[in-house]
Amino acid sequence: MMGMNPRQMKKLMRQMGIKMEELEGVEEVIIRMENKEIVLKEPVITIITAQGEKSYQIVPGSEEVRAIVRVSEEDVQLVMEQAGVDYETAKKALEEANGDLAEAILKLTEE
Repeated sequence: MMGMNPRQMKKLMRQMGIKMEELEGVEEVIIRMENKEIVLKEPVITIITAQGEKSYQIVPGSEEVRAIVRVSEEDVQLVMEQAGVDYETAKKALEEANGDLAEAILKLTEE
């Protein structure tokens, strides 16, 4: 198949029952895992349909990895009580402190 022009390739794929289309207007794709998420910015996405099955090929323009910090309700309540703040403020402080109770409380009480 080396040296085959794109039009010939598409014709051959169509004869084999394989359909390819590019997904337009995609800004980002997010892959979420237990403790992090990978953000693929400005990706080129090709949908390949063969024998009734769809496959997605994703080629990112850039990639960003973000940590996911999960905080418990008990921790939020403790920070609220110790720092004298509302729920959202306590939760945000815990997330910014990567779940560290002492750091979150100190940050809120220093201000």
